[in-house]
Amino acid sequence: MGEVILSAQNVCRDFKIGDGSVVSALKNINIEIEQGKLTVLRGRSGSGKTTLINILGALDKPTKGKVVFDGRDITKLSEKKRDNIRRREMAFVFQSVALMSGLTAFENVDFMLRLANYPYNKRRARVVEVMTAVGLDKRMHHRPSEMSGGEQQRTAIARAIAHEPLIVFADEPTAELDTATALHIVKLFKELVAERGMTIIMTTHDPSMMDVADKVYTLEDGEIVEQL
Repeated sequence: MGEVILSAQNVCRDFKIGDGSVVSALKNINIEIEQGKLTVLRGRSGSGKTTLINILGALDKPTKGKVVFDGRDITKLSEKKRDNIRRREMAFVFQSVALMSGLTAFENVDFMLRLANYPYNKRRARVVEVMTAVGLDKRMHHRPSEMSGGEQQRTAIARAIAHEPLIVFADEPTAELDTATALHIVKLFKELVAERGMTIIMTTHDPSMMDVADKVYTLEDGEIVEQL
């Protein structure tokens, strides 16, 4: 077993709804994410996987339990410290690529490096490096509107990995892509893990994505029902 970089310990997440009643979105979740692995959280819509990835990525806090990231209980940190961790040590790839339409792919990636306070004299070389890594070295000066859905998602991945985060969270990154393009994106994730030692957590409801994962947690009604 590899080194555990992130863990959820007895994590619960409750939400109040309109009539005042409480819905339990997550119930006593215990998982461990190993460094340098591709971990998949699978489940149908409403199973709790997005809620869980938001809590693991410090975008939300659990009602009970704790999340330990790189030796720190991030559930006890101030919002400012959590924001710094998200900005410098984590990265996110969403179903909607959320690229800035007025900027080229190169500029989108460079903007993330600016936010992360990446050294100025190393930024250009780093953008070229990650754009080449995702196979877009000849498309980096195109705007999102001039790119296919797969190219946009690969740009989003380049943006996510550019500042060398300790962990990447990908929430349904292939949901809006056709099967062939989706498999290409997942293959890219696998290559980043194998060749660069990256740690990636991905949510999906697509069973065809299971074969590429190092570990799979299956969620159902807010609980882990299977671990592979």
